[in-house]
Amino acid sequence: MLYIRLKKLDFESDLLDLIKLFFNDDEIVITKDDFTQDFSGILLDGDLEITGETSSYHIKYIGTECKMEYIVPLSGIIPDKTQISERKVFKREIQRGIYCLLSKALGKNLPWGMLTGIRPAKIVHELMEKGLSKANINDRLKDYYFLSEEKAKLLYEVADAEKGLLEASQPDFVSLYIGIPFCLSRCLYCSFTSYSIHLYSSLVGKYIEALKYELASIGEMIGARGMKVQSIYIGGGTPTALSAAYIKDLLASVKDLISLAWLQEYTLEAGRPDSIDEEKLAVIKDSAVDRISINPQSMNDETLKLIGRNHTSQDLVSAYKLARNMGFDNINMDVIVGLPGENIHIFEDTLKQIREMNPESMTVHTMAIKRASRLKEERAGYQLITELEAVGMINLAHKYAGLMGMHPYYLYRQKNMLGNLENIGYSKPGCESTYNVQIMEEKQSIIAAGAGAITKVVYPEENRIERAFNVKGVEEYITRVDEMICRKTLLF
Repeated sequence: MLYIRLKKLDFESDLLDLIKLFFNDDEIVITKDDFTQDFSGILLDGDLEITGETSSYHIKYIGTECKMEYIVPLSGIIPDKTQISERKVFKREIQRGIYCLLSKALGKNLPWGMLTGIRPAKIVHELMEKGLSKANINDRLKDYYFLSEEKAKLLYEVADAEKGLLEASQPDFVSLYIGIPFCLSRCLYCSFTSYSIHLYSSLVGKYIEALKYELASIGEMIGARGMKVQSIYIGGGTPTALSAAYIKDLLASVKDLISLAWLQEYTLEAGRPDSIDEEKLAVIKDSAVDRISINPQSMNDETLKLIGRNHTSQDLVSAYKLARNMGFDNINMDVIVGLPGENIHIFEDTLKQIREMNPESMTVHTMAIKRASRLKEERAGYQLITELEAVGMINLAHKYAGLMGMHPYYLYRQKNMLGNLENIGYSKPGCESTYNVQIMEEKQSIIAAGAGAITKVVYPEENRIERAFNVKGVEEYITRVDEMICRKTLLF
């Protein structure tokens, strides 16, 4: 049991995200009561003192093995709720204090230090913009944020690769995301908006018509505001769960409704090999799409069956070869570190087979126990790897990416990831996905269409981002598409 009392703070959830990294699945109890009686377990207790122009925050840790106190000096930092920048520094200093205290008390260092956010490369970009050298940035990541040498090096390498892609963008560039919320079956770990193409077959046609209607409005909006589409990403779900006829209709509509004059990248997730055939690939090849994903996740047949993917590793190889023979020359593959029942030897076999196929890019995901997934609900029934094994797999993926001539070019993190690690996109030079970088670093507006899609409008002068959320349900989206259009219109 972990008891936590954090007094006089209004960013409790951010601190809890950090604290949880040290205690795994221990039950946490938040209290604002004073502890005057004896208790068993752990108490993390903070107290803020303000004296004149200075302040400090006293944190106490009481565990079964030791008691410790850490004082966070906050000289010149007064927690003023009206000053966003001041509050940000204040919160960060408290996080540093909690990390230092728990790291020392528990004898545990985390590879990503005190960082819990999704987009850690943003920190490096900010430091680059301030003119800091590579060495100074590396020191800052290790000494201030407590990153390991390995993660500090990786983060700089990713940000440096992203920098050129970000600088190539223009102020009036935007990206377009199109969501297809249908799949052949739902994977064990999936939390995306996804519905069975079989159960929802009667609504697919209506969904495509509603989607085309939304895209028509987006096209008009883009033209009226002088925006230019730099990249398009059709994701899901599994877009190729649609029939060849629906895919052809959708791609033709995108061409008719959206100006592609400035388009630099057009991705369609072919995703699962059991959703791919020659007819569908021919339709895609005949369009402006120039990048596809064919995702194994694992090349172990027992794993594929366990996680609910109704195909074999040989099906994946056949789909990949078919795409290659039809002229697709920019193919991405996804793999997952730490799938239930797998070990480092099984994972390495997957990497070896991917190396033989030799795709242009590979995205390595670390298993995350997502709240809306079946795995979360049924976790007790599956055996997952240890933190040490997860680190070994991530390092192995880095090695094989290098053997394929790839370098890391984008990175993001999620809550509840095994080993508190990361997801990394690797690519051969020149095959980096502009869309992936833009969606991660939030330097460019992303206009999104479809059920569950999220539009993000960036206001760089104000350092502000506004979002418009589309409803997730297929039926609800079809009947409320005008409302989805209106939500976006209000942001521009």
